[in-house]
Amino acid sequence: MARVKNNIFLEGLSGKLYGLVFKTGKNGTFASKLPDRSNVQLSEKQKEGNQKFKEAVAYAKALLADPAQKATLLARTPKGRKPYHQALSEYLKSK
Repeated sequence: MARVKNNIFLEGLSGKLYGLVFKTGKNGTFASKLPDRSNVQLSEKQKEGNQKFKEAVAYAKALLADPAQKATLLARTPKGRKPYHQALSEYLKSK
């Protein structure tokens, strides 16, 4: 992993760019190559969790797309929390 020092373009950068991953932490910005996950085998429990989260995302997007449901969601969302995250949380806790 390479450490970025005194580069105003890359300092504080995080995310994926041209096959590199940039990570920012308290010790600075680091660059590493994109991990190869082509041989990763997910367990059944992981596949179930991924499917459940996929359904939660679809539920949250559907709630926010409908103005009436969005208004009720906004009413029950605590201050400082995003309605999308509230919808995800509600769906995942109900299943």
